[in-house]
Amino acid sequence: MRIGLRLLGGFLLITGLAAFFVLRVFLAEVKPSVREVMEDILIDTANLLAETVTDDLAALPPGGTLEGTAFAQQVHSYASRPIDAKIWGLNKRTLDFRVYVTDAAGRVVFDSGPKPAVGEDYSRWRDVARTLRGEYGARATREVQTDDRTSVMFVAAPVQQDGRLLGVVTVGKPLATVAPFIDRAERKIFWAGVWLMGLSLLVGLGVTFWTVASVRRLRRYALAVGQPEGDLAAAPRPPELPGELGELAQAMDRMRQRLEGRDRLEHDVRALTHELKSPLTAIQGAAELLQDDLPPSDRQRFTAQIEGQVERMRELVDKLLALSKLETLRAPAHRDPIDLVAITDRVLAEHAARLSQCGLSVHWLAREHAPVMGDAEALGLALSNALVNACQHGAQGEPRSLELAVRREGRQVCWSLRDHGPGVPDFALPQLGQRFFATANPSDGRKGSGLGLAIVGQVVALHGGTWSAQNAEPGLRLSIRLPSSIGL
Repeated sequence: MRIGLRLLGGFLLITGLAAFFVLRVFLAEVKPSVREVMEDILIDTANLLAETVTDDLAALPPGGTLEGTAFAQQVHSYASRPIDAKIWGLNKRTLDFRVYVTDAAGRVVFDSGPKPAVGEDYSRWRDVARTLRGEYGARATREVQTDDRTSVMFVAAPVQQDGRLLGVVTVGKPLATVAPFIDRAERKIFWAGVWLMGLSLLVGLGVTFWTVASVRRLRRYALAVGQPEGDLAAAPRPPELPGELGELAQAMDRMRQRLEGRDRLEHDVRALTHELKSPLTAIQGAAELLQDDLPPSDRQRFTAQIEGQVERMRELVDKLLALSKLETLRAPAHRDPIDLVAITDRVLAEHAARLSQCGLSVHWLAREHAPVMGDAEALGLALSNALVNACQHGAQGEPRSLELAVRREGRQVCWSLRDHGPGVPDFALPQLGQRFFATANPSDGRKGSGLGLAIVGQVVALHGGTWSAQNAEPGLRLSIRLPSSIGL
């Protein structure tokens, strides 16, 4: 089962059980709570009527009733009063109190009910019997034994004068009169529970989708970093997530960097060992020959050979160190407005001797001063390596010139350099820029280190740009595109 379904199922199970028990408790407490409130009101009413009927009951002759007394008239007047009250949306059109009074022996002397029980003995009824004993008396009686909705609650209060118990007054109210209020409360609680469940479902879906999306982002990141390694600047960034997931993403990124650094170090050591074999072999051979007695011309030639190979190794180590430093960066060390034309002029001045030695001239096709944001030193290093690569492969071409151009193309600045050498085989074009991949130098047939274009690619990637190489027939055109700083 997928993690999303597990999370959602667990959330719904917990929320459903909690909502079920909460609703059950609320619904189970509605009726008892209403009855308790109603009983409290009946207690107040019974005691109020007990004070009202005291004088009439004290004057009652033995065997007499309260019919015709002021109390009886007031109760009958109450029962016949018209009423039309709207209580929070529910209409009340009847007055529902039933009042009956018993003497000290429990005989009914007044009853406002539809079937008066005057003269009957109520001394055994719970409300009357307990009150006559000096206790709190109350009872609930069903008019239909099988139907709880026909229950009537009775609450009694003692009628006393000068410490003498004269009788009992009881007030009754059918539970059916408050049933609409109970039903409405239950409906509100039920629908509130339904809304709560719906809202909980939405929250659960939101939390689940967010968690699953975060985990999937981590999964995609883990799968991406598991692919064959490339430049560190172009490596996938860890997803920005809050809390523990964000800490996990950062920990995965640090682990990736350590693993990539170790793998890159192993690869570089193997490649460097391979690249150093050839110059070391040449140096060893020349050194062995120099130990013999040689003519001055041969000694000078072998010495120059050793110097050339040492320079080759020094250049290889310098480029490898520069590339390794660039690969540890996530962004340029500085971000300043830079004019590519000015940097190109500086690089040309630095390599003027090399250009003269190769017999190459530089022809500008376009010189648009379109600034870019970046690190001038890093961009100068990239352009320098691109120029050296063009010199090595364009020295044997015709015409003996390099074509340079700096143009603004939309929101980008394009820097291009073309030589007129033999170009690069089509199969080798996609591999240009890989470390230690190089084609043969047309002048002497030797291969370079392949680190020059790797440095170009790394610097361009750090600046958020792209680079490409195409055969220009004749020659090779190297194009670098960087975001323009105008409009940023």
